[in-house]
Formats: sequence, structure tokens, C-alpha cells
Amino acid sequence: MTTREARGVAAPDSEEESVASYLQRNPDFFERHQAVLARLRLPHARGGTTISLVERQIEVLREKQAALESKLAELVRVARANDAISERLHRFTRRLLREVPRAQALTHIEAGLREDFDAFHAVLVLIGEPLPPTGSPRFVRTVAAGDPNLKSFETLFTSGKPRCGQARDSQREFLFGPEGLEMGSVALVPLGEKGSVGLLALGSADRDRFHPAMSTEFLARMAELIAASLSAR
Repeated sequence: MTTREARGVAAPDSEEESVASYLQRNPDFFERHQAVLARLRLPHARGGTTISLVERQIEVLREKQAALESKLAELVRVARANDAISERLHRFTRRLLREVPRAQALTHIEAGLREDFDAFHAVLVLIGEPLPPTGSPRFVRTVAAGDPNLKSFETLFTSGKPRCGQARDSQREFLFGPEGLEMGSVALVPLGEKGSVGLLALGSADRDRFHPAMSTEFLARMAELIAASLSAR
């Protein structure tokens, strides 16, 4: 017990708690004692000067308003980005709905990836009988189901979900050839049930272009469209 408490005098912390508790129980205190309110001075949040309690309340409200406006602006930015992706996916879907032969459908897929999604480094690896060199676009590669290069993608195929981030050197070289080692980040998208159709690979020299925290929902939808389009032909 402190000397102040022994003499029956409340400690400073206790006094502050009592004042705070009283003001909470009596929110109209300053309305009834406006002279006290006018004499109260508080340090300015961004300087050594002092301001009145009312000015400080206005300042706090302005800061809250600025924070809300910033949050609203971020929500609007995300909504616009989502709208843009939806529009691109819509255009991509329209390309694939055209009644054309399989080889031409593959050409539409490549054009859609390049023009609608700026995917200039894209590779479509299909599982099946290899096509003649003139039978498919350059970005398409067809490999047998037992191709040893596919073993490194077993985890991806088992999950059935797109994966973004880094890839092994051997994977990048298999997918993108000599340019593979220049890919700072990749998006790997299995096609069909557990990769039964193959996989789509998107690469970028930017290490942050495809990162593990990014949303992969639109990639999954794109994969469903590609797989459905190829399976129908």
C-alpha cells in the first residue's frame, strides 16, 4: 500500500479511472459545464501546439473520414479490376464457343491468352497422341501420358487447382524451353479432372507477377473453359 493510499488519498491512476468512468456515465457533462470544455487544451497530433477538445474531435473525425475514403477507393479499385477480368473472361469464352475445328480452337485459345490477358509467355501442354508440327499452334505441345517430364507436376495434378509462384528450373525449361530460366514467376493451371487433359502454363519475367497469395479463381474458370472446349472437339 502506498503512502497516498494509507492516508486515504487516491493514486493518480485511480483518479484518472474515476474521472473516465464518471464521464462515460455522464456524456452530457460538458454540455452542462461548457466553460470547462472551453478551457480544455490538448496537444496537436502533428505539432507542438495545443488545440481545444472540440478541434481535436473534429480532427479525429477527419482522420476517420480519410481512412474510410481510402478504404472505399480500394474497394472501388478492386471492383473495377474484377469487372475488367470478367470482361476479358467473357471475350475469351466467346472465342471458344465458335464452332471451329480443334486446331483452329487452339489458335483461338492462344490469341485469347495473348490479346485478352497479355499472356505473351504461355504454353499449353496436352496429354495424348502428338500432333503433326503443322497441326497445332506453336505454343501447344502434346505429350504422352507416360512422359517422364509430367512426374514433376503430379502434386499439381492431384490438387486439381492452379498454383502461382516459383517453379523448378527443370519445370520452366520443359515448359518454356530456353526462355524458361528467364521466367521469374509462373502460373500452372491443370486442365480437366486432376490434369487429365494437360496443363496451361503462364510465365513472366517479373517475380511478383504470379505470387502464391494471388487469387486463382479466374485461372480455374479459364481452365474449365479450355478443357471443355478441347474435349468437345
